[in-house]
Amino acid sequence: MKKFKPFVLLASSLLSVTLIVPSVLVLPFAEGKTNGKLGENLTQAPTKDTTTTSAERTVDIAVYRANKGKIETVTLEDYLVGVVAAEMPADFNEEALKAQALTARTYIVHKMVTNDTLGVPKGAQVNDTVSNQVYENNDDMKRNWGMDYDWKRKKILDAVRATSGQILTYKGEPITATFFSTSNGYTENSEDYWGGSYPYLKSVSSPWDKNSPKFYSQKVVSVRDFEAKLGVKLGGGSTIGKIVDRTAGKRVGKVDFNGKVLSGKDIRDKLDLRSSDFTWSRKGSSIIISTKGYGHGVGMSQYGANGMAAEGKNYQDIVKYYYQGVDITKADSMLATITAKK
Repeated sequence: MKKFKPFVLLASSLLSVTLIVPSVLVLPFAEGKTNGKLGENLTQAPTKDTTTTSAERTVDIAVYRANKGKIETVTLEDYLVGVVAAEMPADFNEEALKAQALTARTYIVHKMVTNDTLGVPKGAQVNDTVSNQVYENNDDMKRNWGMDYDWKRKKILDAVRATSGQILTYKGEPITATFFSTSNGYTENSEDYWGGSYPYLKSVSSPWDKNSPKFYSQKVVSVRDFEAKLGVKLGGGSTIGKIVDRTAGKRVGKVDFNGKVLSGKDIRDKLDLRSSDFTWSRKGSSIIISTKGYGHGVGMSQYGANGMAAEGKNYQDIVKYYYQGVDITKADSMLATITAKK
């Protein structure tokens, strides 16, 4: 899922965050002397419902299928099933899947209520990529899941229907329900990563993520590419830049490269890192970069949600933990208004 507008056209988090099969972590250059490291110099509950609301049976969503170059119209329920199937593993705990269904519904309702179609072709309301929410249809699910299709789709459908008609609101308005894969142990303030402050998107501890297979990662970049992508020159000193600021979520805020200051987000984007919580060291002509977490870090951590569910928390507990001060609200009137306008 992509970050929210207006300050970003909603990337990577997911985002926010889309879940992919984790690659095997390899620790190259484990032996031998390392020269040049990243230094640091800081200066300062509703009843369970297994039926779909009438509104979710009548509201259609026009999804632009980016790879196919065409618009596919599906019911709101089918859209939500397709988003949860694409964004979260079906073998996650049921309460985590419900939390994901609730965020997915909140996201699309927010777009419909605000008539937000930025970045999608005429006639579409949303696309199926990380710039909005990743979506797959039944044919995609059958191809991806094979013999597991029946039980996986049923499990996700049950999660969608258990939260039917519910959205997350703050002061009566649908929230910007951003989410991502894995934190570094903390979520991030929205203003620390994107610049816009949302009262419900504040940093909280997320210790469950340490069990995620995506918690640690490592990447090797040549010195030449590192310099070119960041627009810096590395000298022969003992450090490669100095961290001069950290965020509330304990990620890199700013790095000073001999007078040129880059944000942790800029560095993450330019080097295509999994997280803005990183360290690095130089070995010969290579820079070895280690990261903690996967995604932008703002909003709900998916692996954190699964960890909370494993400890007995329900989906209401989960969303209210990651989105501070929100309410779970019935969206029937909003959906009815949307239907009436068609």
